[in-house]
Amino acid sequence: MSATLVHRGPDSEGSVLDGPVGLAARRLSIIDLETGDQPLANEDGTVHVVQNGELYNYRELRAELERAGHRFRSQGDTEVLVHLYEELGDRFAERLRGMFAVAIWDGRQRRLVLARDRFGIKPLYYRPEGVGLAFASELRALPRGEVDFDALEAFLAFNSIPAPLSIFSGTRKLPPGHLLVWEGGEPRLERFARPAPVAASDVRSEDAAFLADELRARLRDSVRAHLVSDVPVGVLLSGGVDSSALAALAAQESSEPLRTFSIGFEERSFDELGDARLVAERYGTQHRELVLRPHAALLLPALAEAFDEPFADSSALPTYLVSQLAAQDVKVALSGEGGDELFGGYYTYVADRLAERVGWAAPLARPLVELLPSSSARASFDYRAKRFVRAAQLPPLERHHAWKEIFSADARAELTGRQGAFDPVDLHRARFRETEGAELLARLQDIDLGVYLVDDLLVKTDRASMAHSLEARVPYLDPLVAGFALALPERAKVQGFRKKVLLRRAVEPLLPRRIVHGRKRGFSIPAAAWLRGELEPFARETLSESVLARQGFFRPEVVARVLDAHVSGRKDLSRQLWGLLSFTLWYERHVERTPGDVRVPEVLAER
Repeated sequence: MSATLVHRGPDSEGSVLDGPVGLAARRLSIIDLETGDQPLANEDGTVHVVQNGELYNYRELRAELERAGHRFRSQGDTEVLVHLYEELGDRFAERLRGMFAVAIWDGRQRRLVLARDRFGIKPLYYRPEGVGLAFASELRALPRGEVDFDALEAFLAFNSIPAPLSIFSGTRKLPPGHLLVWEGGEPRLERFARPAPVAASDVRSEDAAFLADELRARLRDSVRAHLVSDVPVGVLLSGGVDSSALAALAAQESSEPLRTFSIGFEERSFDELGDARLVAERYGTQHRELVLRPHAALLLPALAEAFDEPFADSSALPTYLVSQLAAQDVKVALSGEGGDELFGGYYTYVADRLAERVGWAAPLARPLVELLPSSSARASFDYRAKRFVRAAQLPPLERHHAWKEIFSADARAELTGRQGAFDPVDLHRARFRETEGAELLARLQDIDLGVYLVDDLLVKTDRASMAHSLEARVPYLDPLVAGFALALPERAKVQGFRKKVLLRRAVEPLLPRRIVHGRKRGFSIPAAAWLRGELEPFARETLSESVLARQGFFRPEVVARVLDAHVSGRKDLSRQLWGLLSFTLWYERHVERTPGDVRVPEVLAER
């Protein structure tokens, strides 16, 4: 199991056995390079811990524990966990500031405790096996099972697989902010943290200038904490406001020139290298760039190796390559995930508010909108307009899902030939019920924060970076920043067509005006154009009738219609096709044969 995860920790390995119980750890040495190898134990060796992640308040916790009489052998963050567990029991996780997947074996009480951080930044899978339990950071380290058709249904709806589901029956993801306690027999799950928006009556009412100053101070504090490391730290710089703000703050806090890494495209509507370069020049960073060209999509098989579950967010490709670029220079990089979900950065939030006001007119406009030709441009008007008129009159939650839905329920049934009894949107509905009393926009943001961010964006960033043994840290998901964002009123996030209103005001003193007030582009790739051009032969070969018939999940004639409709330009079905390609390649590499090591192709030429 440990050997399958060498890419997550190539610097050292360790294990401990206690009768039929074993813990193993791979280490990427970042803090306490000399004495921080895992597993680590308490003073008498009765409690052991392994951790994947970083704790940013470990120094404060260590001082507190030393005052209580605990003795430490190492200088890093992981040893804090065993002593904190001794003091607080299962409540230890409530005190942690950071990203973590933790396993603690209490040999005295013969009990295992697993914990995953409150935002799900670090992954943790588990699989009950008779009276035993297996667990790991990635699915590849666990026994494979049969494909879970509920998980496949969710994948076709979302292009990722939401917790607690995994693609294999019998294996589950530990949800964010949860503990798993195992004492033999059936494991027990408990929630220890649930970041949520405040009630509408409790949103903050201070003026915008005060809130902007406080947000900037909290971001600075978070970045300072996330820079704690005994090795160099860089920034994945996209050119958008989120990562640019992180780069600005990190450059101000760093005692040495900051390293920044960016990726761009030949297609102008997708390229943000010019904006990233503005920030790099302003702060004198050591900046490296990479241009992604259409043939880079032939790296899809490498992505299928790196992602242990089917995963079809096409932005995984640039994330994978910019991580490869950064890993040549640093072991740690800051990334901007969470900024959109917390501060209102998506066009879907504008659509949510717009639909409340003019949704009644959508049926009148739909016949004309449906006639718009399909464009290959990023977030094209025709694509967004069609999504809007088709869903504007649905209830709020279903409407919000429809903006981003990949295959509808009817399309899934036609594609697979199965009428699924499981509705993936029920996972959204369950979470939506938990936030009753908060403002509507905040409740919809909470869906993205707890599902889309966790099971799409953070999965993408974790697997793409760890494939290159690079640790990605996400300062926007620090509890001090997130707690502040969750108490903001709607007007601080979205006003008309303006998004991230307060965040832009907070970082305005730090960044060029073009970036602060520029149009959001996101980290997407020109998939629509590529699949109508250089990538079409690859898609037709990968999704050929013989391959699909052999695997037995998708009806070849339906897939052929999807591909033909996209290539003809009648519809933009690039996200559907990317999902079908991703699943087919994943199944070939992880089920039809034994998955191998995560192989990293040579990086493409830099600009």
